[in-house]
Amino acid sequence: MRTLRSFTFWCRAVQAGTLAIAVCFSLGATDAASRFTSLNHRLMCTCGCAEILGECNHVGCPNSTSELNELRTGLEAGLGDQQILDSFVAKYGAIVLAAPTGHGFDLVAWIAPFAVFAAALLGTILLVRRWSVGRTPATVQADTAAMDPAERERHEQIRRDTGDGGF
Repeated sequence: MRTLRSFTFWCRAVQAGTLAIAVCFSLGATDAASRFTSLNHRLMCTCGCAEILGECNHVGCPNSTSELNELRTGLEAGLGDQQILDSFVAKYGAIVLAAPTGHGFDLVAWIAPFAVFAAALLGTILLVRRWSVGRTPATVQADTAAMDPAERERHEQIRRDTGDGGF
């Protein structure tokens, strides 16, 4: 009987904890202030400072105040997030977006870093393999046959000292 009460207690505690976590994460999800913050972090200031619109902090910025007011006006008018972003792109161009879109030529901006990394990794692997292929002990032995006796003796001394069959 006691284990049943204990089990029931823990089940209800887990349910209450899960509910509390869900409520905490859903708070502010549709709040206008959180939407405003989310959107102004997805846009760039057009004054040339290369800052996110919501974080443009240089003194006397001629554009950030008007752009933030446009954003507030769009939110108050009940426009959706994509509609607001589209209106900014229509007015200022695609450069106003903080991240490139996933369509058309902008897709290159997402793919290029990974492609360059893969190409560099492949080139490094091929270069290392090329350096290591053909340097077998037999080729090292053939190289020593063409050496003068003093050089051959020095090579042998190095081989004995290092315990290696070659360089």
